[in-house]
Amino acid sequence: MIGRVQGVGFRYHTVHVASRLGITGWVRNASDGSVEVLAEGDQESLASFERYLHEGPSYAVVAAVEIRRPVETGVYRSFRVEY
Repeated sequence: MIGRVQGVGFRYHTVHVASRLGITGWVRNASDGSVEVLAEGDQESLASFERYLHEGPSYAVVAAVEIRRPVETGVYRSFRVEY
C-alpha cells in the first residue's frame, strides 16, 4: 500500500490494528511524504486491514491509497514501524 495521509499517529495506530488482526510486516513514511505499508497475513485479515487503510484512525485524513499485491515472503514475525 502506498498512500497520502495527514494526521499524527497514523503509523502507530496502523501497528495496533495490524497486530490485532494478526498481520505482519511494516509501515513507514516515504521520502515524498507518503506512507508505505507492507502487510502479510491471511486473506480475511488482509481484507479487513485494507478497509482500515482506506479510512485510517478518526483523526487522520487518507487522501489516496494504491494497493499492490507482491508475493508474500513469510519473513516477518510481527508488525512494526520502520524508519
